[in-house]
Amino acid sequence: MTTTHEPHPETASTDSSWWSEVGWVHLVYLAFLIPQPIYDPDSGLWDWVLVVGIVLVFLPLYVFAWVRPDLARWGSVVPMTALGVVTTPLNSGAAVLFVYAAAIAGVRESRRIALRWFIGLTVVLCVLVSFSPVPLPQRLWGLGPPLVFIWIIGLTQIEQAERDREAAELRLRNARVEHLATVSERERIARELHDLLGHSLTSMIMHAQLCQNLVEVDPARAREAAAKAERTARAALTEVLIVTTFARSGYLRRAMDAGVTGYVLKDAPIGELADALRKVHAGGTVVSAELALAAWDHSDQLTDRERELLRQVADGATNRDIARRLHLAEGTVRNYLSAAMAKLGARNRTEAAKAARERGWI
Repeated sequence: MTTTHEPHPETASTDSSWWSEVGWVHLVYLAFLIPQPIYDPDSGLWDWVLVVGIVLVFLPLYVFAWVRPDLARWGSVVPMTALGVVTTPLNSGAAVLFVYAAAIAGVRESRRIALRWFIGLTVVLCVLVSFSPVPLPQRLWGLGPPLVFIWIIGLTQIEQAERDREAAELRLRNARVEHLATVSERERIARELHDLLGHSLTSMIMHAQLCQNLVEVDPARAREAAAKAERTARAALTEVLIVTTFARSGYLRRAMDAGVTGYVLKDAPIGELADALRKVHAGGTVVSAELALAAWDHSDQLTDRERELLRQVADGATNRDIARRLHLAEGTVRNYLSAAMAKLGARNRTEAAKAARERGWI
């Protein structure tokens, strides 16, 4: 008879799947209650009633040890032992309850406390063997094996519980190491991107200031400075890797139009992020598979005018406001919005604007 150790016995189990986690198969040892009513010539109906009563009282105590491992001592081991003390003089097979108590103590308690339980259960069982009114053959058959199994099963459970605790601690340590490595790698990537953008932005600021100073005195040189600033910006974008939470095709399209060569999700494995950064620095292009699939499934079919109008709608503008701002007729505005609604499968202009924004199209 063995039970499965919980990695953290101090934590109460509240999971709805507890029914499947209870070791129902181990209840087969309750069969030790049956031989005495069968083979004792003096047994009668009340002996069978006692067997049924023991089982009915024992089952909640047994299940409690699985459902609330943090309270197993007082909610299961102690009352189970008391049940064995009360019923073993009447049915020697009830001594199996001491084995169940030892198994649970071996799992839920520390080694030192579990060994104390084993000693105490052994002493109680020995006293019951000495003073039990059950005839001698049935008494030895019912009480002898539990004296041995208290120690065999109890010690086995202690060893299994300790292995489970060590495995749980190892998993926790590995998870912590992996987390620290991930954080360190993300910080390194962030520093590299910061250095890259810092250099590019500094150069752009210098060209912008030069352009501002020359715009009136030397327009030709001002245009040249502005062109250099643009080239610097575009060159920087070719080495930019966007790490985002938004898996939306519209954002991807606009980033690629701007010259960005890398677009991945920030919850991607750290190894994938590192590979993406190296590939972008080497002049390659990286797009997250999820983003590529989203772009394939939801390609932007809106025209520039439709996107412009939907942005106005998203900002709360009425058709009349939009017509006045863009110098269009209200009927033209309605036509554009109707076309956008059809492409987005929306029922009204507000829903269309919301859908376009969620997809990253506006």
